[in-house]
Amino acid sequence: MKFDMDLARKILFAVEDYAEPNGYADINIEGYTNKEISYHIKLLSQANLIEAFDMTDSTGFDWKAKSLTWEGHQFLDSARNTTHWTEAKKKILEKGGSLTFEMIKVTLSEILKNLILPTP
Repeated sequence: MKFDMDLARKILFAVEDYAEPNGYADINIEGYTNKEISYHIKLLSQANLIEAFDMTDSTGFDWKAKSLTWEGHQFLDSARNTTHWTEAKKKILEKGGSLTFEMIKVTLSEILKNLILPTP
């Protein structure tokens, strides 16, 4: 299964909106299957952006998100603005780069830094 950076961002927003820090967020995102969402939750957990648990059983593959981590909150705050998010992805792809979390984080940081400290 391919990694979808936009789906990962949508999941982070859904986890942020979940009001119960002790439960599991039931995340449904239009246009994506439960399997795709579960897979991305697993990857976001491995990236230390969310706390999640493997609930896979005989009925199928199933990962549930619990909450954002500190890193997840920091990343989401930098990725919150849709214009900045789109600009960061565009810059990376124009340079022939890959849409990795690290590249997105660095590019978003540069965009935000240039807003605060414009170059002369």
